[in-house]
Amino acid sequence: MDPYDDDDDQVYMQQEDSWDRDLLLDPAWEKQQRKTFTAWCNSHLRKAGTQIDNIEEDFRDGLKLMLLLEVISGERLAKPERGKMRVHKISNVNKALDFIAGKGVKLVSIGAEEIVDGNAKMTLGMIWTIILRFAIQDISVEETSAKEGLLLWCQRKTAPYKNVNIQNFHISWKDGLGFCALIHRHRPELIDYGKLRKDDPMTNLNTAFEVAEKYLDIPKMLDAEDIVGTARPDQKAIMTYVSSFYHAFSGAQKAETAANRICKVLAVNQENEQLMEDYEKLASDLLEWIRRTVPWLENRAPENTMQAMQQKLEDFRDYRRQHKPPKVQEKCQLEINFNTLQTKLRLSNRPAFMPSEGKMVSDISNAWGGLEGAEKGYEEWLLNEIRRLERLDHLAEKFRQKAAIHEAWTHGKEEMLQHRDYETASLSEIKALLKKHEAFESDLAAHQDRVEQIAAIAQELNELDYYDSPSVNARCQRICDQWDGLGNMTQKRSEALQRTEKLLETIDQLYLEFAKRAAPFNNWMEGAMEDLQDTFIVHTIEEIQGLSTAHEQFKATLPEADKERQAILGIHNEIAKIVQTYHVNIAGSNPYTAIDPQEVNAKWDKVRQLVPQRDQALIEEHARQQNNERLRRQFANQANVIGPWIQTKMEEIGRISIEMHGTLEDQLTHLRQYEKNIVNYKPKIDQLEGDHQLIQEALIFDNKHTNYTMEHIRVGWEQLLTTIARTINEIENQILTRDAKGISQEQMNEFRASFNHFDRKRTGMMDAEDYKTCLISMGYSLGEAEFSRIMSIVDPNRMGVVTFQAFIDFMSRETADTDTADQVMASFKVLAGDKSYILADELRRELPPDQAEYCIARMAPYTGPDGAPGALDYMSFSTALYGESDL
Repeated sequence: MDPYDDDDDQVYMQQEDSWDRDLLLDPAWEKQQRKTFTAWCNSHLRKAGTQIDNIEEDFRDGLKLMLLLEVISGERLAKPERGKMRVHKISNVNKALDFIAGKGVKLVSIGAEEIVDGNAKMTLGMIWTIILRFAIQDISVEETSAKEGLLLWCQRKTAPYKNVNIQNFHISWKDGLGFCALIHRHRPELIDYGKLRKDDPMTNLNTAFEVAEKYLDIPKMLDAEDIVGTARPDQKAIMTYVSSFYHAFSGAQKAETAANRICKVLAVNQENEQLMEDYEKLASDLLEWIRRTVPWLENRAPENTMQAMQQKLEDFRDYRRQHKPPKVQEKCQLEINFNTLQTKLRLSNRPAFMPSEGKMVSDISNAWGGLEGAEKGYEEWLLNEIRRLERLDHLAEKFRQKAAIHEAWTHGKEEMLQHRDYETASLSEIKALLKKHEAFESDLAAHQDRVEQIAAIAQELNELDYYDSPSVNARCQRICDQWDGLGNMTQKRSEALQRTEKLLETIDQLYLEFAKRAAPFNNWMEGAMEDLQDTFIVHTIEEIQGLSTAHEQFKATLPEADKERQAILGIHNEIAKIVQTYHVNIAGSNPYTAIDPQEVNAKWDKVRQLVPQRDQALIEEHARQQNNERLRRQFANQANVIGPWIQTKMEEIGRISIEMHGTLEDQLTHLRQYEKNIVNYKPKIDQLEGDHQLIQEALIFDNKHTNYTMEHIRVGWEQLLTTIARTINEIENQILTRDAKGISQEQMNEFRASFNHFDRKRTGMMDAEDYKTCLISMGYSLGEAEFSRIMSIVDPNRMGVVTFQAFIDFMSRETADTDTADQVMASFKVLAGDKSYILADELRRELPPDQAEYCIARMAPYTGPDGAPGALDYMSFSTALYGESDL
């Protein structure tokens, strides 16, 4: 475990700087740390007239440790114990450790007993903690501090020097040029830097250490051999050594501070230009993506198969899950970047940024609206097409089944009707033929409904644009033509039999009765088999319950049907009995019907076999509908919670952005916490998306348990993310404006109160008339021209509304930014010295090369009063930096 733990409140306590006792296993690093830390301690202890020789031994009694802390902190510690006993030593070390802890440093695994026992690892860890706290923590360079600040200071100071590239506190210092560059930058007379060579690190290091000890009062903390002799010098030893150079040269920071101010102005200009380029590129990419996507969403070319349409639906789901969400983020980021850029330009007194034609935020919003309109229409079309194809598949299968049954029934009927058997038949045979024909006519009439159903199904398939309609129409036409032919042939045979009936008088009544009863019963069985084998499609549990009820009613009729079957079979048995009893000579089978008892029994067995199969199909469909109902309720339960939650969060964010509770930082913190809570809610949205996908995969098209659709939730979620991001951006811009203009919190509250008072619609924006009323109430005397000028400032995009950010920008605009002017004057005086102008060479010496040349290029059109090339007076200097502004 590390001797001290990280502390989020201490910038210098970064994880990368934590003491790692395992590193002490490297003897070279431990040697460097002993030597460096000993020299550093002695550089302070000599102020009290003492020193240490052995770092782990001389601090064991705690006396010199307490003295060291008093010297480097300038504070008095508790009175030490002067006894020689172990308990006295532990007491002194504990007082020192308590003092370190009182400075906000958390020490872990370092105890007084280990220091008193002379534990070298723990002692070195404690000294490194003291060095971090009192020598490195307070280093601050350009908004960075501690280790990062010290590294940035080294980089800034050594940037103009050839062969020096400081990136860390170990191998970047091995050649010694970094130390020599730091000395030469501040005291060029001490070192002839031009004579130094990168391939001679021993000479470079010895030169730097000797000069620093002799002229800069920096004790020699390492030998050149210590650094050159290791592949990677110890960074804690190097950092300690370099911090001594920083404190030695800290008095020379004024000129550098002035140069940094100039660099900051240049950096702002460069950053704004980069933001403009980024906006143009991001806007172009987003518009191009919308241009390519909209035609795909507007394509309504139908498919012929369910599989092809389901693939289109899957492609649309991939678009919604994978392709669109990143573009939503890009659109939101584009609006944020645009608002931030406009705010920075206003704060820098620069003209507002006008994007290229067709790339305004409003243009992108219009294009996005077109995209979402096409997307909504495409989804509705997909679902309607799937329903249509599902209906077509069902009708086509039903057509094939009924056509096959009819064709099977009509097979051989034409040959039968065309047979001229009645010409050679006996009287009884003629009568039988006549009765048989009458039975056939009954059968023919019973099949009329099926033919009409086949024609109706074919017509519906044509109306729904079924892709295989030609073959369906051809088959239907063949059936209808055949049916008409059967009717004509039946009529002709009937007429022939009736003509012969006058000659024939005898008929077997039992055969006739059998035929009359067997024919309808046979039709009933065929109809029952057809119904039991008929396919069905339902979408609700009520529909399947209706089918189940009808099926139960059908099963209730089976006992009566069985009685009828027994009665029909009894007629046949009676005929056989008469034949056997009276030896009746009959030729062939029943002359009145082709139906025999075996066929009746076979069909009856088939009906009994189909009943349980129908039961199983209904049970399975009932289970599927129950599962669909469960999916509907599961989706509805979540949607009915998420939908109101999104609406509530939208209302709460709207109230936060309008109401005045606490400082802007408090509001920003509150909003970011809201944003975190909202982002943490994303898994519930994803879970709802998963449920929605299950519903679509189950082909569920409605849900009576909720009014929320997945589209409502998606739109609400995207609006919520956009609103919280935009509101945070507005508060951040208000903070930028407040800090840049020096507006107090009380003034900001007054501005907000005035804005809220005149924001009568409570939209967070004032329209032009309300804004004009507000200005008049604040004492402005406004004509039409003056008000138009003010509106061009606060509403450069001519949206007809004034945001709170634009309102406070204008209210603070009339007071000049005197702080910036004072900084520019102070920077000019430091760089110019006792002259009234600055030379280009002076800028090159004080600024990094790239920023110096950039500044000189911007100053090129201006010339100082002495006429010297590149000489600038204060007015030319400020104009070159800020343009034609009020400075």
